[in-house]
Amino acid sequence: MSGNHAHSGHGRHHEPHDHHEGHGAHAEGRGLWVSLGLTAVFAFVEAGTGLLAHSLALLSDAGHMLSDTLALALSLFAVWMGRRPPSARHSYGFVRTEIIVAFINGLVLLAVVTAIVIEAVRRLQEPEPVAGGAVMVVAALGILMNGGVVYALSRERHTLNTRSAILHVLGDLLGSAAALVAGAVVYFTGWYPIDPILSLVISGLILYSTVQLLRETLNVLMEGVPSHVDLRTVGRTLAEVPGTISVHDLHIWTLSSGMLALSAHVVVHDLDRWGGLLAVMQDLLHDRFDIDHVTLQPETLDTGLARGRPVIPIHPRQS
Repeated sequence: MSGNHAHSGHGRHHEPHDHHEGHGAHAEGRGLWVSLGLTAVFAFVEAGTGLLAHSLALLSDAGHMLSDTLALALSLFAVWMGRRPPSARHSYGFVRTEIIVAFINGLVLLAVVTAIVIEAVRRLQEPEPVAGGAVMVVAALGILMNGGVVYALSRERHTLNTRSAILHVLGDLLGSAAALVAGAVVYFTGWYPIDPILSLVISGLILYSTVQLLRETLNVLMEGVPSHVDLRTVGRTLAEVPGTISVHDLHIWTLSSGMLALSAHVVVHDLDRWGGLLAVMQDLLHDRFDIDHVTLQPETLDTGLARGRPVIPIHPRQS
């Protein structure tokens, strides 16, 4: 049946839907460069002030910003790698690089959170003096800087990279706000435990977003069905195309941000009608599920049964 194999990627139907080429990709790179420069500079300013002022809240926010600097640098690397063309050895190209980068970023964030929590517990047991005035000044500058970066990124093309960058910077913004509150409490009341307490709050926020990031990246690396796609709904949509008996061995996975792939065996009444059925299915997958990289294998009921037991067979709804 290999002669009946049909494959559609970004073919004649949906060429404008390319996610990785053209002006938009370069715009994404520019936004990341601006964010990287501002975040890196201020992270070192915040870390230096935190050391001098003995503020763990400021140091924890600086640690978050340093991890974000690494994340943005790796994201830029992923953008560059993603633009490289496919080759005989890497037939999908290098678009999966951003997923690997996201997974590495998640592991780095876990290490940062662990270090902050250990130090915060130590500070709660043995409080240290904090220079509240210096903390407030630097934290206020951090709020302004992060706000500017969020604005700059929001004007760029929205992809997984830019959206994740915005989320990272919003985390920095919350961290700076927490450090500002800690500095104010210490300056006006002299209550030092507020500094490690707010550091633990920041750590909790970072941990929550990190766990979500790792879950999503692991799902992609394990070739799992994307969370926003229901496998049976897609399969039933294909199975209900007139002339189709059923669908089986359906697989849907993520190649990279906004780039889904699908393969399936389609049992049909008449192989001579496959050309028309394929075009209808391509349009349905593009319009309803935003899936463009499609590989469909047609077969008749007799040949399908001869191949063995189908995996996850999906039939049309009974009328």
